[in-house]
Amino acid sequence: MHSDYLPYYMKTTRSRMDKSINSLLGIFEGVAIDGMVNQSEIDFLNLWLDEYRDVQARHPFNELIPIIETVLSDGRLSVDERQDVKWVCENLTSVKYFNIITADLQRLHAIMGGIVADGIISEEELMGLAEWIGEHDHLRACWPYDEVDSLITSVMADQRIDAQEHKMLMNFFSEFILSFDENTITNPLSEEQKTLVGICAACPEINFEGSIFCFTGASNKYTRLGFNTLVEQLGGRSAKHVSKKVHYLVIGAEGNPCWAYACYGRKVEDAIKLRKEGVTLLIVHEHDFHDAVSDI
Repeated sequence: MHSDYLPYYMKTTRSRMDKSINSLLGIFEGVAIDGMVNQSEIDFLNLWLDEYRDVQARHPFNELIPIIETVLSDGRLSVDERQDVKWVCENLTSVKYFNIITADLQRLHAIMGGIVADGIISEEELMGLAEWIGEHDHLRACWPYDEVDSLITSVMADQRIDAQEHKMLMNFFSEFILSFDENTITNPLSEEQKTLVGICAACPEINFEGSIFCFTGASNKYTRLGFNTLVEQLGGRSAKHVSKKVHYLVIGAEGNPCWAYACYGRKVEDAIKLRKEGVTLLIVHEHDFHDAVSDI
């Protein structure tokens, strides 16, 4: 195939088309999630539009692009216009090729990109994202759903975003700004002053029977042998190292609650890497582990 035709070909395959529409839908949801749209966010939407100019005569872009051009023509995005675009996207997207989980994860990535498009993350945007997260709990255990859920829970505990939290959120969300060249996310962790945040799943569902657990960090309640024995008594198994076979990585509660690299780095890094690769490994805090034991 001639190199001149390669971009056209890549953008009109079924998988690429579905991903582009899921991303567009996510961007629209992200930039308008607080009920307002500014010029920086409109410019971000136009980046998507520019990316597909060369295939605007091809279905479904010949339906999508005129609609987008119309709604952006006055520099504003009303509720009705947003709903119109959302309706068209949802009707054009195939969930036969990509299952619903993949489609919604693509939307989540784009939503976060849309939220940071203007360089500001507000309480209203984070509350809107929290609502979306709550409506899509079928994504639990999938990267980066649990991490985002955990971040929102932590930051919004006092109903406000301070300067340090805003910087941390920007670092994390910026990893999900739409990458048109298909590059993967390179930095899976939000690192702020050598602490890991947004890592442990919020209110995780923990099943012991047949599950494999790995432990990291220190605990004032059990020794490592004590954890292993308890898991085995409840029908699970323990592992010394993080791998694709592990279902849960439990982080000990002793010491810094933000889980410093010096105490927990390697196993957490390995777990995050596996989650990025699609492995459904949950990272849970020791407190949630004990709550799950008490519920049995």
